Amino acid sequence: MPETKKIILDTNFLLIPAQFGLDIFTELQKTCSFSYNLYIIDKSLSELDNIIRQQRGAPKKAAQMTQKLLKNFINNNKINIIPAKTGYIDREILDISDKDTLVATQDAGLRKKLREKGVKTIIMRQRKYLQIEG
Repeated sequence: MPETKKIILDTNFLLIPAQFGLDIFTELQKTCSFSYNLYIIDKSLSELDNIIRQQRGAPKKAAQMTQKLLKNFINNNKINIIPAKTGYIDREILDISDKDTLVATQDAGLRKKLREKGVKTIIMRQRKYLQIEG
């Protein structure tokens, strides 16, 4: 029986539906031909709160929309929350990622570090679809 992979969604990846109108959850189903569970670091929820408090206009609206979407997925047990041990989401993601983990992120610096560690990433391409790298 194939092993279920872990997909960690970075905060910037979670903002894609609000910013670009791309349904990342449907696209993940199309892109991933394997069994997976979705995860976020609990600090991502704090990051969204900070954006809502500190930003105006489009960034604030994107964070609010993302928050509503996440609450629905969390309440329906479609996304699992990983408690952070530090205050740095990128560090947490790097620490818990392994060969059975994929990280969905648009952060180029984080992607480079994950590649060096041998962890595959999922990125948005042409604002239209997702692609697995690595």
